[in-house]
Amino acid sequence: MNATEMESRIVRYGDLKPCRTAFIDAHTPGSNQKENFTIIGGGVSESPDQHVHISIPHGFNIGAAGQPPKCRNSLHSHRTAEVFFVLSGRWRFFWGRWGTAGEVICEKGDIFNIPTGIFRGFENIGDDYGMIMAILGGDDAGGGVIWAPQVIEDARDHGLVLSQKGRLYDTKKGESLPEGVRPMPLLSADELRAFPEPAAAEVIPNHVARYWDLHALAGKAPAKVIGEAGKLRDRPGFEVDFLTRGSAQTTPAAAPFPTVLMPVTGHWRVTWDGGSATLAPGDTMSVPENLAYGCVPSMTGDAALYRVVATGDKAGPTWRG
Repeated sequence: MNATEMESRIVRYGDLKPCRTAFIDAHTPGSNQKENFTIIGGGVSESPDQHVHISIPHGFNIGAAGQPPKCRNSLHSHRTAEVFFVLSGRWRFFWGRWGTAGEVICEKGDIFNIPTGIFRGFENIGDDYGMIMAILGGDDAGGGVIWAPQVIEDARDHGLVLSQKGRLYDTKKGESLPEGVRPMPLLSADELRAFPEPAAAEVIPNHVARYWDLHALAGKAPAKVIGEAGKLRDRPGFEVDFLTRGSAQTTPAAAPFPTVLMPVTGHWRVTWDGGSATLAPGDTMSVPENLAYGCVPSMTGDAALYRVVATGDKAGPTWRG
């Protein structure tokens, strides 16, 4: 594959196109300054304005959220995996019906495999604009977002209505639900009881991996972060590895499924038969299946990279054996 073809599979941080109306809370005070990015796959955006950078199916989706300080993402749930790692900033993740069941603070490079089927939200508690990168299970990311009832009610009070088909309508722009289209119904009390409320002591040890702990694990071989034998043991339809300078992929190798490379720190040089490219933190590169490639740091200093590889498993609820 030549360099031009591969360049079309690289999304540079500086070229990311945000959507500020991606979700139902886009007008809700406290959430109305967030930016959402759909990098690979269709994602779960509820807005037709969302730009998709790479539409090639991978078996998972890659997205990102950028938020200024004190901006939060409202409580929601997914039917498949949702994994975040912190690219920049300091973030508080919280969960439960009202966001009070538990919380964890994540710093640069930390990764959180959020348990499937719980309401979750997050906010930037740092002093500057921050970015978190997201991996969503499945090509259709589980069919969309499930919102806590109060989020739908707050959004309606600020001009946004979500249809039963998952499409947003902005009454501030004169939009309304088309004839015959019903609004998204609120979850019933019985339905809400099906959403778990795990405590932090249960969630954090099994679902959170710290950046410097992964550095220690990735000595001479990449650390398996998410996978059947991973530090965060799971089979969500993809695996996540953590590479450092000492565990870089110096010998070209290929995977039978698409691979995504996302640097956290340092610059990484990716080589293949036909060309090479250098990735910086915030860049995202899609490597086709069965293409042998090498991946090593190109400069001195701290270097770490997350690698996501599809497994061919069905994307479903978080698994633990």
